[in-house]
Formats: sequence, C-alpha cells, structure tokens
Amino acid sequence: MSVAGFKKQFYKASQMVSEKVGGAEGTKLDEDFRDLERKADVTSKAVVEVINKTSEYLQPNPATRAKLSMLNTVSKIRGQVKSPGYPQPEGLLGECMTKYGRDMGEETNFGGALVDIGDTMKRLAEVKDSLDIDVKQNFIDPLQGVVEKDIKDIQHHLKKLEGRRLDYDYKKKRQGKIPDEEIRQALEKFHESKEMAEGSMHNLLETDVEQVTQLSSFVESMLQYHKQASEILKGLSDKLGERVAEAQSQPRRQYTPKPRPSFDFGEMEQSNGGYSPAASSPPSYSPAPAQYPAPSFQRTSFKSRQSEPSCKALYDFDPENDGELGFHEGDIITLVSRIDENWYEGSLRGRTGYFPNNYVEVIVPLSH
Repeated sequence: MSVAGFKKQFYKASQMVSEKVGGAEGTKLDEDFRDLERKADVTSKAVVEVINKTSEYLQPNPATRAKLSMLNTVSKIRGQVKSPGYPQPEGLLGECMTKYGRDMGEETNFGGALVDIGDTMKRLAEVKDSLDIDVKQNFIDPLQGVVEKDIKDIQHHLKKLEGRRLDYDYKKKRQGKIPDEEIRQALEKFHESKEMAEGSMHNLLETDVEQVTQLSSFVESMLQYHKQASEILKGLSDKLGERVAEAQSQPRRQYTPKPRPSFDFGEMEQSNGGYSPAASSPPSYSPAPAQYPAPSFQRTSFKSRQSEPSCKALYDFDPENDGELGFHEGDIITLVSRIDENWYEGSLRGRTGYFPNNYVEVIVPLSH
C-alpha cells in the first residue's frame, strides 16, 4: 500500500472512532437518498429471500435443494436438462407402491390398485421434474442474476461512499492543517460515489417490469404443473372408481377355519409328544375305504375302562357316501374303531358309520 493509501485508511479509521466513541457527527445524506436506500434495501432482501423460499418450496430437503442449485452448472443451455438429477418424493412413493402391488399380484384388487397409483405417482414425479427445471431456469436464475450483479453493485458503491464520507469528514474537521485542495478533492469524490450509489439503486428499482415478468413465468410454470397433475389424477380417480365398483359387485368370500390339530393317542409308541396336523381340512376328505362297506361291530377292550371311547364334533359333517355317519358341531360320538389314519368308525343316536378324524376331537381314546 502506498503512503497516500495508508494515510487515507488512517483518516477513515480515525473518523469512525470519533463518531462511534466520541459522538462526532458526520456528513448527513439528504432524505431523498435515504429513501432511495431504504427502498433498494427492501428490494434486495425480498429478492434474496424469495429465491431461498422458492427453492425450499420446490425441494424441502436441504440435500436435494443443493442439487437444485447446481442445475445451472450442469447445463448452461436452457431446455437441455430433462431431469434435475435427484429423486422426487412422488417417484419414491410410486416405486414403493408398484413393487408391493406386483408382489401381492396385480390380479388382486388391492395389488392392482397399488400398481395403478404407483405408475401415476411416477408420472407425477416426471411432471414435478419439469416444474423444478422451469422455475429454476425462468425464475430463480434471473433473480439470482439480480443478486450477483445489481445488488452487488449497490453494496459496492454504498461501501465506497461510506469510506469517502469518512475521509472527507476527517479532512474537513482538520481544515487549516490539511490543504484546501485536498479537502475539495475529497468532497468531489464523495459526491461522485453518492451519484454512483444513487444510480445503481435507481437501476434496481426500475427493473420491476422484468421482475414482474419473472413472477409471471413462475406462476405459469405452477399452473402448467397443476393442470397436468390434475389430468393425471383425474384418470387415476376414474380407474379406481371402476375397481371399487367391480370389487363391490363380487361376492364376499367367507373365511373357513382349518381343523385344529389333535393329539394322536393311537400312535403313542412313535410319538415324540408333539401334535400331529389334521390329514385334511373340511369339507374336503377322501372317501371311506372300499374294504369297509358297512359298519363293523364294536371291538372289545382287554382292559376295563371307566368310560367308553368317545370324541366331540368340531364341525358339521354331511355324509356323501353310504356307510358314513353324519353329525353336527358339538355332538358327542361314541368311537367304535379306527379304520385308518384318516377315518374313524363311531355311533350316534343309534346310528353307526364312518367319519373323518379331522372333524372331531378325541375325548376318550380307543384302546389297542
């Protein structure tokens, strides 16, 4: 730094200290300038804040928002970028719905509906990509240009004006010690900076037509987005309405519980103490073996029993073949014999016949 430059920095620092600490008054700028400065300051803050909030509106996620700000560095040619380079929430939701809808099966009502909505959400993500790119290129980037050029120019000129004011006030208060010519030059530079600052602020305030045009582009981009989204969702709504009507027209399927597993006392020597699942579930069962065409006599036990072998019906059983014994849920059936691993022979209310063992729960087992 030259000697003259060092002296100027010293003058400004001394004047600032005298104003801040000593309460000395500096040169006052006129009210028109102050009013212009206030308007430019509000406009500058508005532009910066609108850029930030618009970016947050497009992408609330900070990491995604950072990628949005990189779009202009990815491509300087408008329209060249077809994707912003980050996933949209609509697309992520669509991928999830599509995956699980296909896992469930598109032939089911729920699975098919998930696939329909998932495909629609992915289309909405593409429309949202277009919105982000359009707003970035036609609204955010032009406003960012205002920040980087016009607002920076204002800040530069205001800072220079303040420095020259401090230099002039210092020299003016030391008139007699500092040559008049030097004071006159300081005053000229002060007015020169004041005019430059006024011009830069005026230029910012007079570009409101451009800024309104950019706002109009922003609204137009949102309008196109919502129009396309509305059309896409309307088609999905109609499709889901058809699915609902189709589902309501189908008869409701009744739930039939599987038979409960029963403990097989007849296989004690081969059992490890666990339960054996029923061989078949009602109403499906294999017909009674042909080698037992008619009910047999009751086998006698070589042990004395306190009560006769019996079982309790878990479900209704309607006989379909000759020799089968029909009964209702809750009936107590006397066990006569075990035909094979699937069938018992028993008697109920004076009738004797065969029935599947998975329809009953043994109360008193048969003896061997």
